[in-house]
Order: sequence, then C-alpha cells, then structure tokens
Amino acid sequence: MLNRRDWVKFKQFYTSRELQTGKQATAFPATTGPLTWRGQEAIETDIANLKAGLDAVGLEKGFITSIAPGSGARVPNSYYKTEEEHIYAWADVLKNEYKAITDAGLILQLDDPSLAENWDQISPEPSVEDYRKFTQIRIEAINYALEGIDPELVRLHICWGSWHGPHTTDIEFRHIADLCLEANAKYFTFEAGNVRHEHEYTVWDDLKLPEGKVIAPGVVSHATNVVEHPELVAQRLLRFAERVGKENVQASTDCGLGGRLHPDIGFAKLESLAQGAALATKKLWG
Repeated sequence: MLNRRDWVKFKQFYTSRELQTGKQATAFPATTGPLTWRGQEAIETDIANLKAGLDAVGLEKGFITSIAPGSGARVPNSYYKTEEEHIYAWADVLKNEYKAITDAGLILQLDDPSLAENWDQISPEPSVEDYRKFTQIRIEAINYALEGIDPELVRLHICWGSWHGPHTTDIEFRHIADLCLEANAKYFTFEAGNVRHEHEYTVWDDLKLPEGKVIAPGVVSHATNVVEHPELVAQRLLRFAERVGKENVQASTDCGLGGRLHPDIGFAKLESLAQGAALATKKLWG
C-alpha cells in the first residue's frame, strides 16, 4: 500500500501530514492458514439491528456492505500457493455473508476498490491489457461467490480509494468499466463527483449499458468539504440520464463519507443529494 505510485510521486505531501487513518489504525491482517467462515452470528446481529432501525422509521429497503473477494485477498498471503487460489478462498467464505444479507431481503453492496485501485499499487506500471486480465480474475471470483443470489439484490461499488490525495496515477474508468459490468449485479456505483473522475461520464458515450443494469454514479464527493449545490447534483445526474436512459440512473455518493468528512458535512451532502435527485427527477419526468 505505501509503495503505490501516487504516494511515491508525491512523497513530500504524503509524509508531511498525518493521513486519515490516524495513529490508531488497525493492524493489517494476513492469511497464514486456511480461510474458514465463522461470522454467522456477527452478520445476523448486523441484519437484525438494521432491520430494527428500518422498522423504527417505517422503511422497507436497506443495504449492508461487504468486501468483495478480490479486495479481501489483498492482505499478505503465506498459505495459498497462488494469488487466484487465495482470491477464491475468500470467495468461498464470503459467499456465506452475501447469502445471509440477501436471504434477509436486504441489498448487498459489494465494495471492491481492488478493481480500480490495484492499478496504482503495481510497480512498474503494467500494460492495460495485462491489468484487464488481472482484473478479470476478480470479476469471475465475484460471480462465483454470488452464485444463486438474485442480481436485483446486489450493488457493486467501484472506486479509486477514498484517501485525500492527488490520485494522478488512477487508471481511467474507460479501461475497466466494461469488465465491471460483467459482475452479476444489477446496480453499479462509481466515483463521478470528484475532480479526478467527474469528466468520465463520457465513458457512456461509447459503452452501452446492458439490459437490466442500473448505474448509480457518485454525484456528491467524499473528497471535499464543500457541499455540492442541489442544481449541480441534478446536472450531473442529467448527464448520465442522457446517455443510458433516465430509468437506468440512481443518485449515489462517490465513496463512503464516514471517516473522510465531519458528520455534519456528510449529512449536508446527503441532503443535497436527495434535493438534487428530486430536481433531476422533475426535469426528466415533469
């Protein structure tokens, strides 16, 4: 992680300040033996707590995030013989969590920054062709772990890492967007509000959204304390609606806001997100 190319390029910036991980960051885990599932009680508790919260405010739909196999397998491995074997071992244990969430009728949000963020962690920089092959394995592992789960209950989150930095070595979305769409999920959420990736709405000028898929672009960002105006949120949503159809777009955030913004700012951004989505809906449907 500390050798990612953006961090090397801007070493003085990254070493001159305390990053958002803080001084009490959790120790990084490692795979030293066979991975096994032991999280049933924990996930059942999370499900029960969320459903109780939903019931308390009269809501029916909710979601729980879970790490994707490829992102889980980024921890050091000293047990499995190959990287692919390690990834599929993660898929085998995580499928239990995925099933528990969706069996409860909740949306499973698969968080997989590895799809885009791994690019910056490989030195020297690989060819796009080689990186696509590298990424394809991770998409196939997702689909293996999702076997038997209705895509209607699955949302895939793609991002370039939410730390506050230059991000000059992020891979362009156009190089991997089609691969991401191969995941057996109905919904796809990705960064589209921060200044490094906002311009990439034009990817959808050339890439056709498959039937039955919905995109949820991030139209408010974790990368700035400035709260986006609802009109800007609406403008961003309209760009996507013009390209993939108004019925195939939902409003989302770039990345998780917690831990990157003060809670008051996070809530203000969510309020602006809702207001902007309402404006876009009115403009599109009248």
